Amino acid sequence: MNKLSLADIKPLSEYEPIRKDFRSRIIELKRNRRVSLGDQITVVFENRDTLAYQIQEMMRTEHIYDEAGIQAEIDTYNAIVPGPGELSATLFIEITDPDQIKDTLDRLQGIDRGDAVYFELGTERINGVFESGHSKEDKLSAVHYVRFPFSPAQQAAFRDPNIKAALVANHPHYRARTILSDSVRASLARDLT
Repeated sequence: MNKLSLADIKPLSEYEPIRKDFRSRIIELKRNRRVSLGDQITVVFENRDTLAYQIQEMMRTEHIYDEAGIQAEIDTYNAIVPGPGELSATLFIEITDPDQIKDTLDRLQGIDRGDAVYFELGTERINGVFESGHSKEDKLSAVHYVRFPFSPAQQAAFRDPNIKAALVANHPHYRARTILSDSVRASLARDLT
């Protein structure tokens, strides 16, 4: 998947008139890219469109008009664009009770390491590779960026509807498994081609 460039991002004066339609399109797109993994984790799989939307919204919120500032946002979000043969996602640890934030994040220490989050594809496992810098030994962030690198054979298996595909969290304090719906799987399979 190609990285984003300045040519992909509209100046705010051009974005504002199309924002409503663009936002509606991205909401619909994300419907087939969002996976609830148990009751406290949501994984949203990113692509060029979802990330371009995030850049446009960041520019709008932060009033970024200059080319250098826009390029800085592009560079930040390009780190999340999936590379060849991989899926890329934002993982959210969702905590609705503000009094539970610290306890929940403390309990989930290590969810971003090793093989705690992975795809199960038939008998294969594709471990998530988390971006560094979102946790420390004693502190875990509620937002993480994760990549799932697929071999060519795993990509073919992912596109095969006869092979079950699930997203799994296997942590000592949090276990969940979600079988991907056909619509989610079809959307993600396009990223692997």
